[in-house]
Amino acid sequence: QSTTIRSIKSLVPLLDRVLVQRIKAEAKTASGLFLPESSVKELNEAKVMAVGPGALDKEGRRLPMGVNAGDRVLIPQYGGSPVKVGEDEFHLFRDSE
Repeated sequence: QSTTIRSIKSLVPLLDRVLVQRIKAEAKTASGLFLPESSVKELNEAKVMAVGPGALDKEGRRLPMGVNAGDRVLIPQYGGSPVKVGEDEFHLFRDSE
């Protein structure tokens, strides 16, 4: 598992790309009941793992990114480019998405 973490930390998205990992839904309720896998749906919430330096405007200046590594964000249900490292799956989105 430590090799997976090292390789993800070495990934740096280009321009205005954001690398996120979808947060897994809890399989247990607040009262302690375990839910079957079929009833647990994917959340649209993710943790930002890495952020690119930002896109360039027409004059060549960097546009600041809207998120930082470590932020929790809402992502679209579909879209993004899947990136698989080991057994972990990540998604690459544009900052505007």
